[in-house]
Amino acid sequence: MSGRTRPIEKFAKATAQCSAQATAYGKCVFADYNAVRKDMCAKEFMKLKDCYLVKSAFWLKPLGHTLR
Repeated sequence: MSGRTRPIEKFAKATAQCSAQATAYGKCVFADYNAVRKDMCAKEFMKLKDCYLVKSAFWLKPLGHTLR
């Protein structure tokens, strides 16, 4: 295989940097997992999503590009 990074490796690097947000979301869902409903943990999910998007933007850009 070439020296290129596979997409799953980029995904793993990005998500590893969002563990605090993932933990908060998981705790929110677990707190009432028998009665999960839409938007129950929307605030926590959005923080996790935002973190992932910021971190993945770094890992998914080709080398030489920077975030603004």
